Amino acid sequence: MFEYSTLELVRMLGTRFKEYRMRCNLTQKEVSDLSGVGLTTIHKFENGTAGNLSLSTFLLLLKVVGQINSLDNLLPELPESPYLMRKDEKKAQRIRHAK
Repeated sequence: MFEYSTLELVRMLGTRFKEYRMRCNLTQKEVSDLSGVGLTTIHKFENGTAGNLSLSTFLLLLKVVGQINSLDNLLPELPESPYLMRKDEKKAQRIRHAK
């Protein structure tokens, strides 16, 4: 996936979303009504002409097709890292590099 541009990845996600929508037996209009996302946006997303889609819009669409829990596979919760613990036992809030 690394070799694809962002635009290509959005197109691929749109194509996959269409498959999920169809397997859920939903029309674009029904997805629009359930998600609050405009019908034109859904149409453009599925046909690869959206160019860009906000993360919040994408999350709304994932909820409609029952795939919101798939985010755990995308960015699973990580265990505590000993490298991020400071001497006073508090977790580091940011990373700073020495100048």
